[in-house]
Amino acid sequence: MKTLLTILLLITSNVFMTFAWYGHLKLQEMKISSGWPLFAVILFSWGVAFFEYCAQVPANRIGFDGNGGPFNLMQLKVIQEVISLTVFTLVVTLMFKGQHLQWNHFAAFACLIGAVFFVFLK
Repeated sequence: MKTLLTILLLITSNVFMTFAWYGHLKLQEMKISSGWPLFAVILFSWGVAFFEYCAQVPANRIGFDGNGGPFNLMQLKVIQEVISLTVFTLVVTLMFKGQHLQWNHFAAFACLIGAVFFVFLK
């Protein structure tokens, strides 16, 4: 159960973080935030990132083997990175025009799958 909860919280965290980092670009594309000063964009992103931390911190606490969870720190980080890039790829390809997946992106994903394999290797 801790494995599933950790992964679901990491997915939630990364959805919020992707929007914190790149959502303002979509708002600008939609002409919603194009007149905002940089300071306002930063505050907007920080506001979204707050919710990222509300999921990320519990995910790491629940998932960390030092707290009775199933993952060591290296495993948690690699899982988080794979989730982060997966969420980013989905958001970018679905929400931004002109962003397409290419062969080298798939090659990079294959390397990430290899990273997950190796980090769990005993």
